[in-house]
Amino acid sequence: MNGKIAIEEHFAYGRPDEDAAGRLGGAWSWAETARRLVDFHDLRLKDMDKNGIEYAILSLNAPAVQMILDTHEAIEASRRYNDFLAEQVARRPDRFGGFAALPMQDPGAAAEELTRCVNELGFPGALVNGFTQRDIPDSVIYYDTPEYRPFWARVQELDVPFYMHPRTAVYQRAQAYEGHPWLFSSAWGFAVETSIHVLRLIGSCLFDEYPRLQIVIGHLGERIPYDMWRIDHRIATIPAGYPAKKPMSAYMRSNVHITTSGNFSDSTFRCAIAEMGIDRIMFAVDYPMEVMVDGASWFDNTPVLTEEERKRVGRTNTIKLFKLALPC
Repeated sequence: MNGKIAIEEHFAYGRPDEDAAGRLGGAWSWAETARRLVDFHDLRLKDMDKNGIEYAILSLNAPAVQMILDTHEAIEASRRYNDFLAEQVARRPDRFGGFAALPMQDPGAAAEELTRCVNELGFPGALVNGFTQRDIPDSVIYYDTPEYRPFWARVQELDVPFYMHPRTAVYQRAQAYEGHPWLFSSAWGFAVETSIHVLRLIGSCLFDEYPRLQIVIGHLGERIPYDMWRIDHRIATIPAGYPAKKPMSAYMRSNVHITTSGNFSDSTFRCAIAEMGIDRIMFAVDYPMEVMVDGASWFDNTPVLTEEERKRVGRTNTIKLFKLALPC
């Protein structure tokens, strides 16, 4: 399919984060990935052209701002990264959009930076790399706590989606992975971190307070869609203080969207569609952590979709959610 729009596509500012090297394995794979992370207008566009991707919304690679311990430094870095991305987008606005990086160490500053990125830079939303650290290395701050409520109010007011991207667990808090480093990051740990964060947001009554908020998560839902019935069932069977007004699955289907990033499986895709509905799924590759041709060729040829559904997932759903100035 030509004209696809991809929305979990990463870049690096300056030297790519060495934390990613450990997630990707061998030296060759990291060298190739790093080369593409810092490229915008050569390798990336050539790959997009070869694979029928018309437009990509770019985002800063993980963990980026979320690992900066000093709040003032995080605020300055976010502004610098966003200005840099805006410069790249301005060179090819027909091919690229940008997601805001946010200093979640300070909810008020994050709200102001998002406002600037939407109103002045023209970004269609934000992508944040999971929980934030602040002040001490083993800190883990999730965004369901009361201090973040004004931030979420601003997101709803701006009417832009918020993409919750995974990050690796803080090592000092990752005892369950000891002796099993293969579980630590993208093979398993990414989905664990992101799914817990999203479920915390739901359970904190966030979407009862701000019902128009729209969250996006990748990798066909970070495994949540495949357990929605059981989560609802066990919460109802063994009440443990779940405070939200509706079942967890109801919020997933009204306030959460998922993408195909890095999960190119027909059987998984079928389940995601059955649980979430076709209009809540969008195409993404997870470039350059994934090879673009793998994600694009799978999507173009999967028998799970009709051609009309392929266009909706590959293009139309994204244009509508992010209000892109592109023809449906």
